[in-house]
Amino acid sequence: MSTTVTPAVRLSGLTKRFGDHLVVDSIDLAVPAGMFYGVVGPNGAGKSTTLAMIAGLLAPDSGTVTVAGFDAANDRERVLDTLGIMMEGLSLPERLTGRELLEYTARLRGMGDEWSQRASDLLEILELDHAPSTLIVDYSTGMRKKIGLAVALLHRPRLLVLDEPFEAIDPVSARAIEGLLEQYVGGGGTVLLSSHIMDVVERTCERVALVKDGRVMTEGTVDEVRAGSTLNDTFVDLVGAAPRREIGWLA
Repeated sequence: MSTTVTPAVRLSGLTKRFGDHLVVDSIDLAVPAGMFYGVVGPNGAGKSTTLAMIAGLLAPDSGTVTVAGFDAANDRERVLDTLGIMMEGLSLPERLTGRELLEYTARLRGMGDEWSQRASDLLEILELDHAPSTLIVDYSTGMRKKIGLAVALLHRPRLLVLDEPFEAIDPVSARAIEGLLEQYVGGGGTVLLSSHIMDVVERTCERVALVKDGRVMTEGTVDEVRAGSTLNDTFVDLVGAAPRREIGWLA
């Protein structure tokens, strides 16, 4: 007897406008549980807006979002327990250290004493334990990315929604983050990420959706989408390369 596995995320007719601009155009998408899933596309394609609606930071104009089978509009508390989010531009408390921020997060979520060891593990693997007294306000962009990921992971959610998690991260830290996320997925978690770094998506993701103008242009396994080429070349072919223009004074 076959069993139906509930997707980590299901989007049905998801639509969002800002004024007269249609940013997300009736997206239908199912993200299987227990894998890396990538969303790629050019700037302004609607990737971040889509992730923000999944994370509950924006309300869709129409359509539905379900997370692990829970309706995002009607089962908000269950969705929040299921989700860990790291969104581009999401502000953090500035006058706390990294560990204080993790403790604050744990208290808000009603976590027990297990938060302390989890915090130590995350700070160590993300190499934030080297600056224990540094306040968030003095963190570099890369450090902010890493503490944001630690906050998202602390309560061991079933789904991580990560918007550009590798932007402004040096290669050594990027490998450490990849290793951490691989452990998380290996334990049954799901990572839904957007990124402009195609080699990271190609290396880590099992499936990918390519979005342009608020629509899914193609979706499938990484091998299916790249079709014998590289993901970067497929991206350029589907999205369209910028026209080449010669500038005389540069030559």
